[in-house]
Amino acid sequence: MERPPVVVEELTKIFKVPVREAGLRESVKSLFKREHKMVHAVAGISFEVGAGEIVGFLGPNGAGKTTTLKMLSGLLHAESGKADVLGHTPWQRSKELLSQITLVLGQRQNLAWDLPALDSFDLNKAIYQIPTADFERRRDRFVEILDIGDIVTKPVRNLSLGERMKVEICAALLHGPKVLFLDEPTIGLDVTMQRRLREFVLDYNAVEHASVLLTSHYMADITALAERVIVIHHGKILYDGGLKVLAEEFGGEKTITVHAEAVPAAHDYGGVIEQTAVKLSIRVPRSDVASTTARLLNDMNVLDLSIEDPPIEEVIERVFATPKDEA
Repeated sequence: MERPPVVVEELTKIFKVPVREAGLRESVKSLFKREHKMVHAVAGISFEVGAGEIVGFLGPNGAGKTTTLKMLSGLLHAESGKADVLGHTPWQRSKELLSQITLVLGQRQNLAWDLPALDSFDLNKAIYQIPTADFERRRDRFVEILDIGDIVTKPVRNLSLGERMKVEICAALLHGPKVLFLDEPTIGLDVTMQRRLREFVLDYNAVEHASVLLTSHYMADITALAERVIVIHHGKILYDGGLKVLAEEFGGEKTITVHAEAVPAAHDYGGVIEQTAVKLSIRVPRSDVASTTARLLNDMNVLDLSIEDPPIEEVIERVFATPKDEA
């Protein structure tokens, strides 16, 4: 059986962080005796990413997402545990591995600020020793998909945030990496730019059969790109599985919305999300959906009724709310 492109086993990263109390006295004291605490940014996580798979990597700020991506791309050494990316230990930073992976950090500048993006593309061609035919094929396809033909000749400093992000991700993929680590690639972008970048990632994944590990605070990114998600909190994995199953496991309630000729002001149907004279949205346990729906249809002249799972954002928030000792 072929080994997955990304294999993580009990990966751990600990940071030594200086601490001191506020005030002048503590400031002077810290000059002679500095105290530190050990922070487990990543605490023994294990997972795999299969060939051609897109996996959403979710968690609140400080959960350990970016630290994990930096270890898997070779920017940080692990304290303990193992990581195997395309048959290599990433922090050994072998040329063979670096030529097959990429790390894109949202709103981080990697291109030459005063040069047109095309010049940086040519520089990447030289650095990665990309065959001319492959380089031109990818460059022209990327420019067309991202619709950046009129901006790649402008100095990068003259581009908007959305335009810079498009040329950044284009440059990051010109060498045809087989594994993509994308850390908030759409952060700060408008809805149109976000959609364009998502389409680009999907196209690249389909054509190159690349594996993608993606972090994002925009759930639209995750739902559009990933069928599987990994939820990390306090450096530990809370969930690893299907996006739909996540809603079923952690979303123990359903949302019922009715439009009626008249909605009673007082009732006990369930937790009210929204209520007007003619509309009612309530949250009820899954086990009570059938009985509550029957009551609503019996008590009101219902014009329309819908039953939905809670938004995935709410589901993730509930996962994040898991106490640290339960994680």
